[in-house]
Amino acid sequence: MRGAYLPRLALCCNMEFRSAQQAILQLIRTVTPADLPALLEWMRTTRDFEEFTQDNNDTMLKNIAEDLRNCLPLESMLPSEHLALQKIQQRPEPTVHVDAFLYDEDFIDSLCEEGKMSRNYCMVCGSHQTAPLGGHSGFISHSFSLMELKFIYHHVLPDLSGKLLVDVGSRLGTVLFGGYLYSSALQLYGVELNGDFCKLQEMIIEKYQFADRIKVLHADICTQDSLLQNADVVIMNNVFEYFLDEAEQARAWEYISHNVRKQGSLLVTVPSLEESFSGLQVNIQLPFWVEEVPLNYDVYPEKDIDREALEQIHLYKIL
Repeated sequence: MRGAYLPRLALCCNMEFRSAQQAILQLIRTVTPADLPALLEWMRTTRDFEEFTQDNNDTMLKNIAEDLRNCLPLESMLPSEHLALQKIQQRPEPTVHVDAFLYDEDFIDSLCEEGKMSRNYCMVCGSHQTAPLGGHSGFISHSFSLMELKFIYHHVLPDLSGKLLVDVGSRLGTVLFGGYLYSSALQLYGVELNGDFCKLQEMIIEKYQFADRIKVLHADICTQDSLLQNADVVIMNNVFEYFLDEAEQARAWEYISHNVRKQGSLLVTVPSLEESFSGLQVNIQLPFWVEEVPLNYDVYPEKDIDREALEQIHLYKIL
C-alpha cells in the first residue's frame, strides 16, 4: 500500500458520512492489486468493526426487549403454557420465572425496590420467616440474556456467512434477533409450537424489518426433518424439559438426533446433552453422534459477568 494518503487521512477527524465514505474508497484504491481481494475479504468477515456497531445493536435489542415487556405479564409466561407453569410450581425449591432477555439484574433490582418482585420466599406459609431465592436454582429463564447472546455469536460460533441457523423452541425470538444483529447468518429459522409466541415474534420481525433473514414456523419440531437435516447450526435452550412430559421429551430427542446429522454442523445446548438426557429413556449414543467443543468462559474479565450462566452453554460438533 502506498503511504502518501495516510497523513492526510489521519488529520481528518469527525468526518461526515460522505467524506468518510470517499476517504475509505480513496484508501482502498491505494492497495496493491494482489492484496486487494484479501483486504476485501477481511473487511467482509472481520469482527474488528464490532466496537463501532456493537452499541447500536445492543440498543436495538434493548428496544425489542421493551416492546416485548409491554406485551407480557411480569413473569413472561402465558396462560397457554399449562405444563410449564405446573412444572415450575412442582420444583422442590421455590422458583420464579424471570426472562433473562427482558429483565437483566439491574432491572430485577429496580422491580424488587418497587415491591413488584422479591428475591425472598416465605419458608412457612403465612409467616414472615423468609429466605433468599437460591441463585440460578431460584430463578429460571427460557431466553438467553443479552450477555449470553453476545457470548454465543461472538465467542462460541464461527463466522456464519452463508449458513442456516435453526432455533428450536424460539419463544420470544431472542436467538433469531441476536443472530440477525450479531452474525452474518444467511437464514435464521425459529420453530415454535406456541402460536401466541409466534405472533409476538412476527410483530418484532415486522417492526424492525427482519423478514429478509428471519422466518418463524408455527410447528412441532418433530415435523421439521428437512429443516434440521439442512441446518448448519441448531440452538436449543431449555427447550423440552418444562414443556413436554418425559415420554415426549425422549421422542423429541430421538427425532433431533436422527435428523441433525449434517457432518460438521454445530449444536448449541443449554444445559448439556448429558444433563438433558438424564432420567429419560433414550437410545442415543453421544460418542457416535457428537463431539463436545471446549469453550473459553473467561472471555469477559468483568467481575459482574454471570459466569455460571455462561457455563450452562455447551457446543457440539456433529460427527
